[in-house]
Amino acid sequence: MSETSLKNRFVVDYDSLPAPKALLFDWHGTLVDTLDAMYSAMEEMLPKLEELDLVGRLTPEADCKNDENAKLIRYIRIFRRLHPKILAERRVSRTEIFNAVFESDPDARRIAHNAYNQCYRSHYGEVKPFQEGVLEYLSAIKALGIKIGVATNRSREFLDHELSIVDGGRWKNLFDTTVCADDVPEYKPSPDVIHQAVVRLGGLEESSVWYVGDSHTDMITAYHAGVTRVFFNGAHWEERWIDRIIAHRVHNPESPQLVVDSFEQLIDALEGLQTSYRSKGLSLFDEPVNRLRPRPYPPREPPPKRIEPDWHPALVKLTKPRFILFDWHATLVDTLDAMYHAVDDMIPEFESLGLVGRLISAEQSKSPEDAKLVEHVLHYQELHPKVKVDRKISRTDIFEVLFGDDQDAKQIAHSAFTHHYRNHFGTVLPFEPNVRNMLIGLREIGLGVGVITNRDREFYIEELERVESRAWVGLFDTDVCGDDTPRRKPHPDQIIKACDTMGLPISKNIWYVGDSTTDIIAASTAGVTGVFFNGAQWDQSWLEKIFPGNERYPHKPDVVVNDFSEFWAMVLTCMDLKREQ
Repeated sequence: MSETSLKNRFVVDYDSLPAPKALLFDWHGTLVDTLDAMYSAMEEMLPKLEELDLVGRLTPEADCKNDENAKLIRYIRIFRRLHPKILAERRVSRTEIFNAVFESDPDARRIAHNAYNQCYRSHYGEVKPFQEGVLEYLSAIKALGIKIGVATNRSREFLDHELSIVDGGRWKNLFDTTVCADDVPEYKPSPDVIHQAVVRLGGLEESSVWYVGDSHTDMITAYHAGVTRVFFNGAHWEERWIDRIIAHRVHNPESPQLVVDSFEQLIDALEGLQTSYRSKGLSLFDEPVNRLRPRPYPPREPPPKRIEPDWHPALVKLTKPRFILFDWHATLVDTLDAMYHAVDDMIPEFESLGLVGRLISAEQSKSPEDAKLVEHVLHYQELHPKVKVDRKISRTDIFEVLFGDDQDAKQIAHSAFTHHYRNHFGTVLPFEPNVRNMLIGLREIGLGVGVITNRDREFYIEELERVESRAWVGLFDTDVCGDDTPRRKPHPDQIIKACDTMGLPISKNIWYVGDSTTDIIAASTAGVTGVFFNGAQWDQSWLEKIFPGNERYPHKPDVVVNDFSEFWAMVLTCMDLKREQ
């Protein structure tokens, strides 16, 4: 069997690959697929971060190893859920997530794992082989005289149950040992689970044990345990850390010694190693691999790719900006905790406020999702749980969904919100780390900047004072709050007032940047350029749903940006193009 029979691009150096006497496997993402249960448990657990007192223990973005981790932490901090890209790709394990978001805090990781286990009890049992033929491949490996085992961060109660039901229970007596996280002192990347497994297998030399796992954490664990590192790329990662760390082995000693995309390739590697031994007149394994290997089974299909928003028109179609107005909450700053607490407090008062009878009907709703929210509020006097889990919709958008064009009802709701917001507001953080630098940069290239917010002035002024210890005071040329005009967004009154204050005519060289449909309706109605700030990372299909562009809902953004680095680059490019013209 030649090296080229391995279908991935990583060359196998059989001379340096130790002969295996035992293969230890990670469980989830390697041997089995428990993704549905795992992600359901994660989505149930992450909203509990506040009550677990873990929000303040998230790794500071400045201390993250890479931009991907920083974005993940920011998203979890703001929205208390996994980044949509992770949910779409379904490749990353909870261990990888907890190791990233609590990087230098093992106690926080332990609390998170324990909370996850509590949630997992409601979901586990949904387990299937990671790919076709796992039983046949494992049986062939055992028939070669190689011991096999499991070393996992899964708790014993879950592993034993899943082992008893996967593939009709046919795996139950397959393994020579299984070691779980609660069998040892520490979770991976501590090597405890591997060390314990090696002891139970009879004290083999570490180099004669291969650890097969699907994550970077698994490779670090294997490296610290002193065993051979085999990366199982069943999730079909492309151009990721595998390439980077293999290219820089000196700086990344945890880099895998073997990379396989499927169990067929793992058998290929064992056969290639046996062939290499035979060429030197040496024997390896009890039987020829090619005699015991099962018929080839196809690898697992790669996960469907998330459809990223692609609403960026040619920048020459955008009018060069002269003045840029920003929404406040969920665009420039994060005040989600206080906002959702206040909305939760006020909704039970709808009946006493005379608002129950003014909720719009399902027929008037923009979408089935909107109709479900109205129905839930009507019957349960609370936000729909999905809205609170997603944490992506502002109170203004909530009131738009509930009351439609009833301006008077929305004013009553905003007043009630303001009353309850006084009990919660105070913590205000930049939505991204470099927002202030971006605002300063806009001013330095000659652009005016301002704020348009439905926040009442008393709160906006207090929050402006608090964000980054008054570092934002003096950054804005104008600000218009919800109680500065008779009507709040989505009406254009606040944008018009800001332009009047600055002596600027309404035109497309005024840009308004906001995160909600309400912001885009206000920009479109006013006649300025509407920039949708997709900080919530909605995908393309959802954006098309909330901005249908039909006769009833004609308002659409002129452009969509996913973060402020993208926005900053767009502004510079747009201005450069205009100068060249």
